Amino acid sequence: MTPDDRAGVEQAPDVRPPVPEELDFDVESLPGGAAAAIEAVLMVADEPIPAVRLATVLGLATERVEELLQALAADYAGEAGRPRGFVLRHVADGWRFYSAPAHADVVARFVLEGQTARLTHAALETLAVIAYRQPVTRGQVSAVRGVNVDSVVRTLVARGLVAEQGTEPSGAVLYGTTSYFLERLGMTSLDELPPLAPYLPDLETIDEERTA
Repeated sequence: MTPDDRAGVEQAPDVRPPVPEELDFDVESLPGGAAAAIEAVLMVADEPIPAVRLATVLGLATERVEELLQALAADYAGEAGRPRGFVLRHVADGWRFYSAPAHADVVARFVLEGQTARLTHAALETLAVIAYRQPVTRGQVSAVRGVNVDSVVRTLVARGLVAEQGTEPSGAVLYGTTSYFLERLGMTSLDELPPLAPYLPDLETIDEERTA
């Protein structure tokens, strides 16, 4: 086949696996290595994180990240020593920390014990964002407040002030206020809330910034 003939033949697509992006730092050289870096990322995640996304963030091969995740999960389950109070699970095509099932009663006692106490400043801020922007995901609330709201939302749900109201196409859970919330405020509908919504960013803007 001549060069001219080869030029007329359609080239097969490149199906080689993507090469991890080079970072300004070596993850393996950080304290605790790549395993500790994975732990750090999962600690601030409010939804399951796929191994491929972790690999992209850390600049590692997906196979290497999956091996580390399996090893961490086994370690937390107590296979290599004493059991921990938390576990690492693979759910919904991603990985996330959860409290260990054996300690469910302790966790429930901790969450429910504060139901008679006043809401913290963080809880009030989170509740306000949910009230004015519902239905809203935890990720969107975190984007407004600038901090992770996972535990705060669980507390609000436990107190009956917030409840799940379906899911987005992505699978993220949507939250909104409950009738008990209105009862505690002495209102009959959300229309009676003070006009604070114009000072909060639109959900479309929040999602665009998170995507960027």
